[in-house]
Amino acid sequence: MQTRMNSPEPAAEVTISGRQTLVLLLVAILALPWVALAQSDVNLPAKPVADPNRTAAAGGSTGSYVAEITGNDVYIRSGAGTNFYHCGKLYQGDRVQVVKEQQGWSCIVPPPGCFSWIPMQYVSINLENPTMGIVTGDDVKVYAGSDYVEPMHSTSKQIALNRRDDVKLLSEEKDDYYKIAPPQGAYLWVSSQYIEPLQSPIRVRPVKVEPTAPVPVEAAKPKPAAGTESELLDAYYALSKVVKAEGKKPVGERDYTEVKKKLRELAENEAAGKAQRYAEFTLKQVGRFELACTVGKEMQLQNKELEKVTGQIDEARAARLAQIENLGKFAVIGKLEGSNIYSAGGQPKRYRILDVSGKTICYIVPTGAAAGKDMSKLIGKKVGVVGKIKPHEATARALVEFTEVVVID
Repeated sequence: MQTRMNSPEPAAEVTISGRQTLVLLLVAILALPWVALAQSDVNLPAKPVADPNRTAAAGGSTGSYVAEITGNDVYIRSGAGTNFYHCGKLYQGDRVQVVKEQQGWSCIVPPPGCFSWIPMQYVSINLENPTMGIVTGDDVKVYAGSDYVEPMHSTSKQIALNRRDDVKLLSEEKDDYYKIAPPQGAYLWVSSQYIEPLQSPIRVRPVKVEPTAPVPVEAAKPKPAAGTESELLDAYYALSKVVKAEGKKPVGERDYTEVKKKLRELAENEAAGKAQRYAEFTLKQVGRFELACTVGKEMQLQNKELEKVTGQIDEARAARLAQIENLGKFAVIGKLEGSNIYSAGGQPKRYRILDVSGKTICYIVPTGAAAGKDMSKLIGKKVGVVGKIKPHEATARALVEFTEVVVID
């Protein structure tokens, strides 16, 4: 086989055998990947580019990355600015998922504990799972929730949901709104000055390990998972419901023993985040509830003692009244008091009978065997007077000539 090569130089004939042609083709094929690799290397920068997380943190960026909070009491806001209401706080070391940045504010996925509001009229409870709701309308607005702003004043719209979308109910309703977990796409904001993007994880090259003879080792029991912060918050909310349920029971039936034990476990878990702080606060509340229960029980005992004493007094009074054969035999009943009127001139001493308001009902005067009786010990007591009633013209009242005076109470 003969091949002709065109060249600026004078033409020359080169004769190549078939075997040489195959060798040249093989070399060319093997060289193609190396040529491509060399071409791709030309496009690579001479030095590594900046950290992609740092690039995503630039103003107006839409890259998503994980960041760490660098301050304490950092407000989570419903919008990008201090004029938006706050929806909670973050603390140094907390981590958030940043979605984008805008004019010095970072848009984040709502951390555990945050919530949203949705109008009740557009949500139907899922009967198979009462903790879930189903949206019944289109373009139903969801608003950023805050413990410091009423639902009707929560004006920061997060997202709009449509018919058949699902929402997770947080077992609380207020002012015709359901409290729900923030749906996907519902975001909040944090000032970027407190955001520090985390570095990309270091990649470790795999090391080949030569197999060795197996050594029998007893399998270690796996430790129970501590749970994510969101799961621990759910556990706290469940315990909070138990505390409320106990508070609705009668004082003598309340028992916080088990719920206190579980709250204390959460409060001692340093990795529980907000759940730990909430549990500590609720434990203090439970302590006050138990103190109130103790006071309530003491009051119940005192009330029982009072009822017992009152019953004894009533029994004694009934027994005293039972000693009086017939109240109808008395001409008048009332409080006995002395009188200096119409008692002069050697006449028998007269007395007055008063009603419960202290007004004089009538005058009484002893007769017969009662004329010489000492009445001083009966003054001020409630008595029944046995005698004959006569008109008393001088006072325009009645006058009772009594033969007997009986103490009634």
